[in-house]
Amino acid sequence: MNAYQHILLAVDFMPGVENVCRRAHELAECTGAQLSVIHVVEPVVMAPPYEGVPSLPVDFEEQMLKSTQDSLKQLVEKEAMQDAGWSVEVGSVKWTIIEYAKEQNVDLIVIGSHGRHGLERLLGSTANAVLHAAPCDVLAVHIENR
Repeated sequence: MNAYQHILLAVDFMPGVENVCRRAHELAECTGAQLSVIHVVEPVVMAPPYEGVPSLPVDFEEQMLKSTQDSLKQLVEKEAMQDAGWSVEVGSVKWTIIEYAKEQNVDLIVIGSHGRHGLERLLGSTANAVLHAAPCDVLAVHIENR
């Protein structure tokens, strides 16, 4: 079996993401793989304003993307992953991760799993969705629920 060549780290900004980052970074260093980091933002659906309900600013999505890019850049720097390429994408989280992995010839996706139970589990999780649709191996790193 060949070592991984390109690892994709899919992150959210939930507590515990640092552990997922460290695991992906360690794997990339051990295998000599290229590391890419992605965060996916769900698109903002702009509905017409209703009386008494404030509308979002016209450039809300642009502001949100800028803020998310800043947050991802800080996370990459904080976790000493400056050699990693990183990207903020807009779309369905599951399908955007899958498509990115295909386009970039990723052979391992590393993603956090919050290990929810009950109703939350019935509704599915991003990690589970990616696991079942990925074109490559997936490592789901358990994140402690505190």
